[in-house]
Amino acid sequence: MARLRDLWPDIRELIDARRGILGTGLVLILIGRAAGLVLPWSTKIMIDDVLGESRADLLAPLALAVLAATLIQAATDFSLTQLLSKSGQSLIADMRRKVQRHVGRLPVTYYDTHQTGTLVNRIMSDVEGIRNLVGTGLVQLIGGLLTAGIALAALIYLSPTLTGLSLVLVGLFLIVLLRAFKKLRPAFKERRKISGEVTGRLTESLGGVRVVKGYHAEGREAEVFAAGVERILQNIYLTITGTALVSVSAQLLLGGMSALIIWMGGREIMSDAMTLGDFTAFVAFSAMFVAPLFQVVNISTQLLEAVSGLERTREVLQEETEDADPARSEEIGTIVGTIAFEDVRFSYEEDKEVLHGVSFEARPGTVTALVGSSGSGKSTIIGLVAGFHAPQMGRVLVDGGDLSKIKLSSFRPQLGVVLQETFLFDGTIRQNVAFARPDSGEDKVLEACRIARVDEFAEKFPEGYETIVGERGVKLSGGQRQRVAIARAVLADPRVLILDEATSSLDSESEALIQEGLSYLMKGRTTFVIAHRLSTIRRADQILVVEEGLIVERGTHQELYAAEGRYRELYDRQHGLEANLFLAPGEGDKIENSFAESDEGAALGKG
Repeated sequence: MARLRDLWPDIRELIDARRGILGTGLVLILIGRAAGLVLPWSTKIMIDDVLGESRADLLAPLALAVLAATLIQAATDFSLTQLLSKSGQSLIADMRRKVQRHVGRLPVTYYDTHQTGTLVNRIMSDVEGIRNLVGTGLVQLIGGLLTAGIALAALIYLSPTLTGLSLVLVGLFLIVLLRAFKKLRPAFKERRKISGEVTGRLTESLGGVRVVKGYHAEGREAEVFAAGVERILQNIYLTITGTALVSVSAQLLLGGMSALIIWMGGREIMSDAMTLGDFTAFVAFSAMFVAPLFQVVNISTQLLEAVSGLERTREVLQEETEDADPARSEEIGTIVGTIAFEDVRFSYEEDKEVLHGVSFEARPGTVTALVGSSGSGKSTIIGLVAGFHAPQMGRVLVDGGDLSKIKLSSFRPQLGVVLQETFLFDGTIRQNVAFARPDSGEDKVLEACRIARVDEFAEKFPEGYETIVGERGVKLSGGQRQRVAIARAVLADPRVLILDEATSSLDSESEALIQEGLSYLMKGRTTFVIAHRLSTIRRADQILVVEEGLIVERGTHQELYAAEGRYRELYDRQHGLEANLFLAPGEGDKIENSFAESDEGAALGKG
């Protein structure tokens, strides 16, 4: 009950949004249940008056009354099903939209700690049971309780003594029911948690099917999934046992009340304290009184699942979105693109600082390259530029304004990102390019495709730009996917551009084609480049060498190479390794010098 009190504000919000529909549902239920009272009362009249006193004149009105009540019940039941079922489905759709919209605005750090499949489960499955909490289940429960109240009044009128004894049995049943609910609620919540975890792992396994098959790990994945399914099964067994005990208790209640009514009712009829009609009506009204209790048992699973689903949904909705920080109150117009770090310190976990006083400035129209060992902090710097994180100390400035105070909704549209692992949606080439600016005209989309050389392969497909690329773009080659990503960035027309290993996984021919698109894309923009191929950043305006969260060197390629420090060590090691593995002595210098002097080699520099 304490948990239900905690959830009441959320439940009340849902109820308030559908107050009219729920009110109409209650009225329909009351009309239907009132019509249902005609039959047991007509039985009493039939026995005591029509048969007992030979009142044949009452037969026709009595039959018409029963027929009318039946028609009213049928009409209200049909209307109620249509009204509440459709309202419940509408509620689910609204909740899914609300949760998805909220999840989409959560910070990147939230996604880092939650499985994709679990989030999908929260959006699609956890809201399912809510329709029972504020829809059919709730209205039927309230209507049933009101009916029980009316039936109880009739029972007290017919036989106070027999009613009192019956209520003792009902009280015992309610104690059992409440204890069972207390045990079952955590079990249902745990089931949703397990289901989310299993769905998450299954989503990952299916998404990484090539890795799974590449390592012949189908059997291992099947074992992991089977273990998760077994956990769900054991949880279901537990809840089945609990609900079965509740059902048995309900059956015992029904049997006990039947035996009590037969014994006490028979004695009262024989002592003339009760007529046969009264007894028959008492039996009928007893059924109407007990029915809502059985209804509670029948919908208890649905209600418990609804409560646990609402709990999990509430947990997500209570997560703060990126722009929820009251400090982010400043709107920013079109930016020039000057990005500056002032003594920035950052940590993902407390007491584990990743960046230690990083300072630099990147001006519009320049390329800033970040190099260093894996885990040195390069991607963290990029994440801070994109506003994915905020520094614990120091400031990240955009045109002199503190990024931590700027609304990301006004900054992000001016940001473009091209990653090493290009993500494409399972749609057409045209849709993936237009994702950056869905309202762009056809001519602008085609122009972006031409600049990024997407037209060279797209127009060769039978469906052209309407070619479906498949999940994550699997139907395209790596170079083709990357060109689509560059076209998307061209269409976005960003002021700040981030290239995170944008060409490292491509062959030389694909890279040369892509560099042309990148050259156009970087003109006049503030560009940040992370590249392991150091030869591709020779023309960068500034190179920042990052090691263990510090900028240990900065300058141009010529300056850093001449300094014979960490950059030269990295450069010579990489260049020497490439030359030894793939080239004859001296060939590496020739190829690299030729590449550096070419247009493609200059692409990542002056543009």
